[in-house]
Amino acid sequence: MPTPLAIIGGMKRRTYGRDFGLTIRMLFTTGMLGLLYVIFGVVLLNAFNVGFAPMIVIIGVLAFVQYYTSDKLALAAAGAKVVTREEAPDLHDMVERLCAMSDLPKPRIAVMDTPVPNAFATGRSPKHAAVCVTTGLWERLEPREIEAVLAHELSHIANRDVLIMTVASFFAMIAAFIVRMGMWTGMMGGFGGGNNRENNNNGIPVWLIVIAVSAITYAVSFILIRTISRYREYAADRGAALITGAPEYLMSALQKISSQMTLIPNRDLRQVEGMNAFFIIPAGVKSVASELFMDHPPIEKRLAALATIAREMGRPVA
Repeated sequence: MPTPLAIIGGMKRRTYGRDFGLTIRMLFTTGMLGLLYVIFGVVLLNAFNVGFAPMIVIIGVLAFVQYYTSDKLALAAAGAKVVTREEAPDLHDMVERLCAMSDLPKPRIAVMDTPVPNAFATGRSPKHAAVCVTTGLWERLEPREIEAVLAHELSHIANRDVLIMTVASFFAMIAAFIVRMGMWTGMMGGFGGGNNRENNNNGIPVWLIVIAVSAITYAVSFILIRTISRYREYAADRGAALITGAPEYLMSALQKISSQMTLIPNRDLRQVEGMNAFFIIPAGVKSVASELFMDHPPIEKRLAALATIAREMGRPVA
């Protein structure tokens, strides 16, 4: 049974955790994405005579399988190995302690054998989740810094980020599928067969309209989904600061990971770049891409946000 002091401490941390500005930005972006998908759906329903329902079923099944096997797929794609307490006692101790502090069930724990210092979490819910750290992270960071990184990943699990990003990207998957399939299907008769041609003898072919709308939907949703992803990284950073009560350790960890990344051979970075959307910091941190197209916020902005949280909590900021 928690002591009164522990309850008060938890209440204070939850109070610190309320970032209304971030919440509003996330809700607005999600709302814009939802509106885009409604418009996209209306266009498709008016354009298709046949064949649309089977396509939705196929993509729905793919999304369903991806969602329910997300933890296994991510670990397999990373080449990570689930480790027992006997194999990694210190890592298990860290995760158990953080789970007790954050009132989360203990996830499966995995290790990815690569010199690239990083970590990620996956799983559709707190009860079906996994946390993975790389050997490079374990060797290069101090224990308190590793705990801060693990707290960040547990925050992703607590916030059900895999579920949110799966739902957010569902219609983007449909749009991308239509663009790919429509390029040859439309030219060979168009979506809906001959009826579309008969109804558009003097106008733009329906298949071309559908492809154009799908391409626009995918492009806009690409940007919005990455915006949501960046917001979720800020939220996980904040969650880590609240779980540990020491934002400065996550700041130190982020700085070390980003600086150490420049020392990793490009061959090793390329081997893990497929996991960039999952990692706490993408492999190959330097990027010429605009922030608009990034799925992680710039490291400088993350550090500035954490410094603000540290000041709110009365913690030292270097």
